[in-house]
Amino acid sequence: MDYHKDRFTDFSLMVYKDDVLFAVLPANIAGEVVYSHQGLTYGSFVLQKNAKLLDAFEAFKALLNYLYSKGVHHLDMRVIPSFYNLMPSDELVYFMFRANAKLVKRDALMVIDYRHKLRFQKNRREGINKAVRNGLTVSVDTNFEGFWNEILIPNLKNKYNVAPVHSLEEIRLLAQRFPQQIQQVNVYKGTKIVAGTTVFLTKTTIHPQYVSANTDKNSYGSLDLVYDFVVNNFSEGKWYFDFNTSSEENGKLLNSGLLFWKESCGARTFTADNYVLDIASSKDLTLPLL
Repeated sequence: MDYHKDRFTDFSLMVYKDDVLFAVLPANIAGEVVYSHQGLTYGSFVLQKNAKLLDAFEAFKALLNYLYSKGVHHLDMRVIPSFYNLMPSDELVYFMFRANAKLVKRDALMVIDYRHKLRFQKNRREGINKAVRNGLTVSVDTNFEGFWNEILIPNLKNKYNVAPVHSLEEIRLLAQRFPQQIQQVNVYKGTKIVAGTTVFLTKTTIHPQYVSANTDKNSYGSLDLVYDFVVNNFSEGKWYFDFNTSSEENGKLLNSGLLFWKESCGARTFTADNYVLDIASSKDLTLPLL
């Protein structure tokens, strides 16, 4: 996370059990609020694989007591979507329920389950055929510069008046550090780049972090082509393809256009939650047992 350390005041925590690292919380602090790290797409309370529920609870209580001792008033916690986990791990959701944490955000994520994979619908297949007829080609390469400068930055600027979360220099640095986990896929018409996606790969999931195409995307079919390639090319050993959120305003508004596009590729819904916890009222939390 050090590549963007100047943007956040780090407050990442490690919890030990018998001198062995048991849990970590990537986090940053702003005022009297600690956030599960705002510079990470999904960063939360992460447990070692041998963690059992009651031990995880003790680790969570230790974390809350530490935050209280440091004068922290609230903990804003993002829950990692379950399909990113290697094994069942809903401990945090249960702790948030028991602590009466406030659910402040629930996004709808569109996800392909490779174990129950649906075929691309007719309109998506027509787009792929259109791309082939237009002579488009797909390449896994290192042309981050072409994608950033010719496609992604102009599109985000023109449509939303924003810039990518990662600068070109930052994404290059990350790709150098994680060459197997970050892949750039570009679509070309001849030698001209017309679309692309920057793909993040985890042990379970394929996640296109950035996807964009030039203004000819509808006539060329370039987005259909790049999605078809990424969904199928990186699928070996993966369980899920994460299209990311299709909701806005903390989950209160659904983007029907994004839903239509992603569902026609065979995606269905998972959710991703954010909770806010009052530290003072939660630090003495107990789990009554039979």
